[in-house]
Amino acid sequence: MDLSTVYMSLKLRNPLIVGSSGLTGSVEKVKQCADAGAGAVVLKSLFEEQIEAELGHLSGDRWYPEAADYIDNYGMENALGKYLELLEGSRKATDIPVIPSIHCFGTGKWVEFARKLENAGASAIELNAFILPSDPRRTGRENENVILDIVSDIKSQVSIPVAVKLGSHFSSISSFIRELDGNGVDGIVLFNRFFSIDFDIDNLKVIDGSPYSSPEETQAVLRWTSLLSPMVSCDLCSTTGIHDGAAVVKHLLAGASAVQVSSAIYLNGLGIMARMHGFLAGWMKDHNYGSVDEFRGRLSASRSGNPAEVSRVQFMKTSVRAQD
Repeated sequence: MDLSTVYMSLKLRNPLIVGSSGLTGSVEKVKQCADAGAGAVVLKSLFEEQIEAELGHLSGDRWYPEAADYIDNYGMENALGKYLELLEGSRKATDIPVIPSIHCFGTGKWVEFARKLENAGASAIELNAFILPSDPRRTGRENENVILDIVSDIKSQVSIPVAVKLGSHFSSISSFIRELDGNGVDGIVLFNRFFSIDFDIDNLKVIDGSPYSSPEETQAVLRWTSLLSPMVSCDLCSTTGIHDGAAVVKHLLAGASAVQVSSAIYLNGLGIMARMHGFLAGWMKDHNYGSVDEFRGRLSASRSGNPAEVSRVQFMKTSVRAQD
């Protein structure tokens, strides 16, 4: 079976990408991911604040609490140099695409760092760009414009592909993603899974929620991948809740060019990727497909036979079934 796929013009030996996480935070770990069968890796994110601070352009009102905590915990010393070393070392140690990730929420001098990433051998750049819509003084359009400006600035700096990893909190996500597509973005990663919170009811404290996704979380991603894939020319990469080979097949059928996995590896070890490959190859053989391209998008909203089932009609049928 030919498991290869093309994502943002990058030829991947298979659709499995190890997402940005501690799994890709060192050259040794990146090599382990490649040896275990990853088609590509996204490096652990570098925060915009780290870049701005080291360049001497950081303004105090630009800090996000999560970024401040990150920087307090991990330090600032030579963050940019170490990240370039991670990128360069990973490219030398593996023969798969290596994609650096930047956690960003605004434009600024930091975008110039993108050229350094390209010169250091980055295969593409993934922008983890999202503003939680929690400030009632900001409109949805204002938040969207920030992301559009980031993409425009980064695209002006580099010639390599650029992907944007988004959350799902938009009033019209299909319209916004089509706008990103029209502005030249090469890939969209659906969806970012944010750090969750929980309550300790004995000690009355806010605590961290589970750091891992659950298989059920992929259903929302599957719906939007199916709906969006016919609407845009850029590539889609599905992530969140992909824990087995069946989920990989589903997202490819929905129209994704690739998928990102992290939680499944944390919970099951790197060997889970070989099992996913095996399931994908076995499924393709059973259904007489010789390559991923032969079936990718077969269940996208425009090709499933009944597009309404992917949207509201499916909700209505579920409601009726629950009442029965």
